[in-house]
Amino acid sequence: MSDTHGRHGSFEVPAGDLFLFAGDLCGSGTLVEVESFASFIAGLDFRHKVVIAGNHDFAFEGDERRRAEALVRDAGAIYLNDAGCEIDGIRIWGSPIQPWFYDWAFNRRRGADIRRHWDRIPGDTDILVTHGPPHGILDATEDSGPQGCEDLLEVVLAIKPRLHVFGHIHEGYGRAVADGIPFVNASNLDLRYEPVNPPVAIEWDGIAKGGCRRRESGA
Repeated sequence: MSDTHGRHGSFEVPAGDLFLFAGDLCGSGTLVEVESFASFIAGLDFRHKVVIAGNHDFAFEGDERRRAEALVRDAGAIYLNDAGCEIDGIRIWGSPIQPWFYDWAFNRRRGADIRRHWDRIPGDTDILVTHGPPHGILDATEDSGPQGCEDLLEVVLAIKPRLHVFGHIHEGYGRAVADGIPFVNASNLDLRYEPVNPPVAIEWDGIAKGGCRRRESGA
């Protein structure tokens, strides 16, 4: 899931082994919104949960950062900020960073400023979770075309994770495979911020074989 902007309660989430959330859990980035999201994920039926922030999630970047992170951890999830974890032998890396977008959280200038974040991604990463998409992959807006990060694309193609999950560009919701890498834009709200895009459920066996497929019974 990604980009619920406080409307996480609008979705039915099937049970699974690993829950991934790619940022923008908030609308305006308040601790009250984080508390609501924490209650939501605490109630999900998953063995493991991994969460990153996004450009709307100011609470995770400012003075309230430690409290916001604690709320997510207390809900039973792992919070990643340019950091990684290993779950059942699967190496996961998460980053909330995206190219500069108005005056939002976790903005970085394209080029050297943002590249230093991507250079931290380990070469043996199995699942990469970023808020923003790589350039040219599920990243096109209705008005301005592709908005993804060129440097992120270069690093992803070099690392070749078994799965790359992101959000940020609501219009890009869906799945794609490029250079043998499965990509998922998991944005749950559409361009009008309506909760119309269901959570994406993936069979890990399908990823191991170079693709990803939605569960027939899952949203």
